[in-house]
Amino acid sequence: MDGALLIRVDARDNVAIVAAESGIARGATARGVVMRESVPAGQKVALSRIPRGGDVVRYGTVIGRAVEEIEAGGWVREDLLELPEPPLLESLRAPDRPPPRGEPLEGFGFQGYRNEDGTAGTRNVLGLTTTVQCVAGVVEHAAERIRRELLPLYRNVDGVVALTHNFGCGVAIDAPGAEIPIRTVRNLALNPNLGGEVMVVSLGCEKMQPARLGLQCEEPFLVRLQDPEHGSFESMVARILELAEKRLERLNARQREWCPASDLVVGVQCGGSDAFSGVTANPAVGVAADLLVRAGATVIFSEITEVRDAAHLLAARAASVDVVEDLKREFAWYDAYLARGGADRSANPTPGNKRGGLANVVEKALGSVAKSGSMPLEGVIPPGERTQRKGLLFLAGPASDFICGTLELAAGMNVHVFTTGEGTPYGLAMCPVIKVSTRTALARRWPDLVDFDAGRIASGALTLEQAGWEMFRLILDTASGRKTWTERHGLANGLALFNPAPAT
Repeated sequence: MDGALLIRVDARDNVAIVAAESGIARGATARGVVMRESVPAGQKVALSRIPRGGDVVRYGTVIGRAVEEIEAGGWVREDLLELPEPPLLESLRAPDRPPPRGEPLEGFGFQGYRNEDGTAGTRNVLGLTTTVQCVAGVVEHAAERIRRELLPLYRNVDGVVALTHNFGCGVAIDAPGAEIPIRTVRNLALNPNLGGEVMVVSLGCEKMQPARLGLQCEEPFLVRLQDPEHGSFESMVARILELAEKRLERLNARQREWCPASDLVVGVQCGGSDAFSGVTANPAVGVAADLLVRAGATVIFSEITEVRDAAHLLAARAASVDVVEDLKREFAWYDAYLARGGADRSANPTPGNKRGGLANVVEKALGSVAKSGSMPLEGVIPPGERTQRKGLLFLAGPASDFICGTLELAAGMNVHVFTTGEGTPYGLAMCPVIKVSTRTALARRWPDLVDFDAGRIASGALTLEQAGWEMFRLILDTASGRKTWTERHGLANGLALFNPAPAT
């Protein structure tokens, strides 16, 4: 990354991205190449002549083939690239020797809330679990009253979150795939930041009865709105507030205490990605992920369609043959899922991704997988499951920001790191979200939404190693209670369940 105007990631690359925020003008010279046309920031420029049918290489990997000749200094646009085939799943093999795990990092920790099940929360939140969308309005109303009337009395509780969703009825509850949203709802209720204080609101006639969730609590903290004792809307709300106050009393008695870094479950994700994502923000997150794993923590990355074209890179880091077989199973299932819907991985890049310089899903995937760092891949989490393992894990779920965030919460995430190039106000109510910008220009434009400016890497103000350590410490501080910008503003997207089963 030594060019002032163009950034080339790998010595094998025959393209580079425009680094200057104002773009690069026709006739300008960079890396010994004269620009044949003006090219906007983030877009790719050919460093040498690429013949028709020739490989276009970025990250040292073929991201496409030229559909026509591209001269040196030419703009390598999306329409000039033919999408290559994805890696064959049958060809994926575990390495003879997994990558080294690195020297353990000892003595790192955070001030968190210890839970009876052995997990630790980074926040102390009251959760109201729902079994069906029909009760969402009542629960949201009750949650707002809890915030207004009760929370001021319980200063040690960070907030209340209604776990509302669009599932529970009008669905084929026993169809293949329906187990995914059911176990997601169950495991959302068990997220470490909710302290094990399960409370469920049901309608009564829905298909997803409370018993299906399998949630255990020592007292019957269940409100069923159709029960005879609820003769009015106010009686429903009053019962919810009555039980919620009992939960608040217990949560309020908890105090932060020192917890080892191994109690962290950090989910990493990207949204509104651009060509700088794989150069600054995602590699910096990858360095921090390596540090977290060395400190004993769990790091979860996800988004099947955004790593599918890097499947061979993941397999090469698998800790065992079983991990590779799990990857193949989940990727094959998702390939078939997309095919049933008449779609494929090429549907993934958004208009914003393309505006930011990502020509196709292959280029996007190679930048996305950088978030996972370099540690061995220890396991694969099926969608909706809760992790029981430490180390680097892949969660097999869609790339949708909202579904991905929901699944990572269900897996046990207690801190979220979210990288963005184009920018997004995305947030979660159950978990702090650390927003990382790929470019300094975004951090300057949104100073009260971006928590970490990774654009300093491109400018030379920080090395990747320095950025990774700074982010690692920010994660520990955030886990200890430091508020992120989304928390300060109260920004939180709704939960989004992944339901591949039919609606009826």
